Amino acid sequence: MTRIFDEDLTGGLATRAIHAGQRPDPVSGAIMTPLYLTSTYVQESIGVNKGYEYARGKNPTRQALERNVATLEGGTHGFAFGSGMGCLDSIMKLFRAGDHIVCAENVYGGTFRLFDRILRHMGLSFTYVDTSEPQRVDDAMTPATRALLVETPTNPLMRLTDLRAMSEIAKRHQALLIVDNTFATPIYQRPLELGANIVWHSTTKYINGHSDMIGGLAVVLEDELADRLQFILNAAGAVPGPFDAWLALRGTKTLPLRMKQHDLNGRAIADYLAGRLGHERVIYPGLPSHPHHDLAKRQMSAFGGMMTLDLGSKDQARSFLEKVRVFSLAESLGGVESLTNHPYTMTHGSVPAEVKDAMGLTEGMVRLSCGIEDAEDLIADLEQALVGI
Repeated sequence: MTRIFDEDLTGGLATRAIHAGQRPDPVSGAIMTPLYLTSTYVQESIGVNKGYEYARGKNPTRQALERNVATLEGGTHGFAFGSGMGCLDSIMKLFRAGDHIVCAENVYGGTFRLFDRILRHMGLSFTYVDTSEPQRVDDAMTPATRALLVETPTNPLMRLTDLRAMSEIAKRHQALLIVDNTFATPIYQRPLELGANIVWHSTTKYINGHSDMIGGLAVVLEDELADRLQFILNAAGAVPGPFDAWLALRGTKTLPLRMKQHDLNGRAIADYLAGRLGHERVIYPGLPSHPHHDLAKRQMSAFGGMMTLDLGSKDQARSFLEKVRVFSLAESLGGVESLTNHPYTMTHGSVPAEVKDAMGLTEGMVRLSCGIEDAEDLIADLEQALVGI
């Protein structure tokens, strides 16, 4: 399994982002991690090798990425996968038929789909609760509960979960705390430091940041848990190709810089929209009107560039989405370019209508992923798209 270099933990986040997990190539001295396009490795004799046997289990390019993100998260071991959902599916293979998982009710639609349409039919059971209220989480735990899984902030309703409180509940019930940190990234939130057992990302999003690859990555602290995940990674084989790992590793080098601009733009746009539409129609943790604003200030070091708007109706949402020009209507988030989407029919299209209604997701909502363009241009684009709304 891939373990971090302990000496990489001495630097700050910007230094770690650029250097952690990487060393100059011993053959050429190349400063950038080479792209190891190989499926297998020559062995000197039976059981004698250089630490690599077959690329499904280990690849040097992938290991550099794994070490890099694990170091940013303050973890010990990293595991890269071919997609965010491949990562989550592999994590869920830690459990067996009969196990119970408590899950945040407002998770990414693909997470709900995996649990409800596939894993539920393989013997796992799930209870969905509002994890912003710790007592509801505690009440949902049972003797069969083996994990508590949360997103914070959530997609797309931007609700926050108190991770220290979740950690205390999970420990009391001898369950793992699994946290999706895709929205905040380790630059703005480090769940392992707050008691999480597993942190995972869709590296497709902010970690890579350039909308040109698909990937996922999990980070842990405990060696025993790392051994189990490494076995699953190799046995199930949902690993990324070396080029995707190389692209994500390129992305992490600018992650602290990009996140600063995402956050600056997010704050400016949220302030503008709150003034234009009213605070009650703009869901952004950085606004004092957000119900979890105080928790966001305690748990996160900044607020990022994700927000959701309530435009009142599907027709209003459609009008807005057809008018934007600098923002683009598309799936995904976290790239340098600004994106918007319609969560009710896109990210949560596979979630039953009654479930969406129960969590408060409406057809009039649109989600914004604020990129790193000039804030003035983004605001001007939003203004022209909001005419008549």
